[in-house]
Amino acid sequence: MALGTNQTTTTTAANFIPKMWSDEVVAAYKQKLVLGNLVTNISFKGKKGDTLNLPVPARGDASVKAANTQVNLIADTAGVIQVLINRHFEYSKLYEDIAEMQSLTSMRRFYTDDAGFALAKRIDRDLHLLGAGFNAGSIASASAAYEKAVIGGDGVTLFSGSTPGNGTALTDAALRKMIQALEDSDLDSSELSLVIPPVEAAVLRGISRFTEQAFVGSGNAIKTGRLGNLYGVEVFTSTNCPWIHVNSVTSTQSVTFSGTAPTGASFVDELGNTVDWSTSTPTSTKYRAGMLLHKDSMALATQQEIRTQNQYKQEYLGTLVTSDAVYGTKELRDYAALAFVMPA
Repeated sequence: MALGTNQTTTTTAANFIPKMWSDEVVAAYKQKLVLGNLVTNISFKGKKGDTLNLPVPARGDASVKAANTQVNLIADTAGVIQVLINRHFEYSKLYEDIAEMQSLTSMRRFYTDDAGFALAKRIDRDLHLLGAGFNAGSIASASAAYEKAVIGGDGVTLFSGSTPGNGTALTDAALRKMIQALEDSDLDSSELSLVIPPVEAAVLRGISRFTEQAFVGSGNAIKTGRLGNLYGVEVFTSTNCPWIHVNSVTSTQSVTFSGTAPTGASFVDELGNTVDWSTSTPTSTKYRAGMLLHKDSMALATQQEIRTQNQYKQEYLGTLVTSDAVYGTKELRDYAALAFVMPA
């Protein structure tokens, strides 16, 4: 029975077999993962079922207590948010015996680490995609993707995909406006996190007040250009921030995790929307989406943490190693986060 052409052989593992190479394997640059640690994490481990029901009570108001009168009873029927546990991803490799015998132990260690990273990246990306739905945004329409997000230039104007789009770089004033908008929704700004793509980190490093001693309070900031905390908000850089490609012919958007322009007459993006990228040879104006969020804005429900299993396959004289995870993601509070759009 043929296995295929993707197994690890002495050819594909050649650089792991000692010749003049060091025992150290330098892995390719790894994308930074942030969102999984910034949202509400709920363990569904060991539970049966494919849906997690979360009660959503409404906030109540305090009442004046008048003398010799009954207290004012607050009536509330809590709503419910359903988190579907419908995401199952795996990463598998088969190591032939001869490849394992002749290669360094670092080969197995590298691919095991890579498996965990690949699965964590997928979880992080699923959380990023929820940003398109903030502020009652439409995820199901390519003509309105991220059009409830604000632009980085002022933090107020809504993003529009009308060719070529109006996304602008993040500014100091816009950040303050977005913080105010969430504070007006009764959120504590000290519990907010700002997630930006690397291109925007470069922009913020160019705003002098974010690196000067008077603002950060330490001379080390001048030396390092640190962007750790702005106005009490922790700043994180993520290469998983989605790309928004605006079609120059139809003004529709395709959301991807790559800067490569979409192609084809029926291109399906990460949100499941289909756009024609062939008719009339459209060009792509590229934007990136970031977010200012509170941990209560989204939930990550994990039914099975990342696990790794191995099984010896005698018919292939090799070891099959598989890592997988089962989870679900969901927006919890629409008013607890803002998505913003800036040029790529």
